[in-house]
Amino acid sequence: MRRPIIAGNWKLYKTISEAVEFVSELREKVKKINDVDIVVCPPFTAVSKVADVLKGSNVKIGAQDAYWEEQGAFTGEISPSMIKEAGCLYVILGHSERRAMFGDTNETVNKKLKAVLNTGLTPIVCVGEKLEEREKGTTKDIVKDQIQGSLQGLKKEEMMKVVIAYEPVWAIGTGKTATPEQAQEVHSYIRELLSDLFGGEVAESVRIQYGGSIKPDNIKKLMSQKDIDGGLVGGASLKVDSFEKLIKYQEV
Repeated sequence: MRRPIIAGNWKLYKTISEAVEFVSELREKVKKINDVDIVVCPPFTAVSKVADVLKGSNVKIGAQDAYWEEQGAFTGEISPSMIKEAGCLYVILGHSERRAMFGDTNETVNKKLKAVLNTGLTPIVCVGEKLEEREKGTTKDIVKDQIQGSLQGLKKEEMMKVVIAYEPVWAIGTGKTATPEQAQEVHSYIRELLSDLFGGEVAESVRIQYGGSIKPDNIKKLMSQKDIDGGLVGGASLKVDSFEKLIKYQEV
């Protein structure tokens, strides 16, 4: 049985003080939850302070990206070891915004992924198609290319440590959401791809999140699908009340 994972990607939101206030409140509201992995991914500036607040709690911390080198003349970049020492256990890689706006490719995501795994962090690798690609009927082609390219060269034991997030780009921040059936179809296909690449045992153990306008009123139907193991949440993770409801989706 795969353990559900609900992760909040805060993107470019929340100052340090706002982040501390948020997690201080969230920590108390979800402290009795023991059957869901809870992750918050603040901006880099807030990670250390958030880690101080969440120390000893059931809420874990993730970074929104990482670089593949440990040190060097790479202005503006953050290495996996820096991220780990700051208090993170997870790292989001290959988010559609990183791919679209900051030049991330399957090749660079792959380099980042290997560096993150070497540091002992858990990567959340994002894949997903744009609206025009879905309308052309090439969703599976795009997802296959991203899965194969981003995960190239991984060993089976490494793949067991990876979380995949399927995020249809057309549903991120638009208010549009893939139907549970649409999401399940792609999640199932991703699991087939993982089986082809790494074997059935690995494919069945890897957690696959859905990311794309997840809200308290649709998460339960999404989570009821066979191959959906959690959510990578954007806007709804920025308010304590809505994020709490997502984490407690089984109680709704």
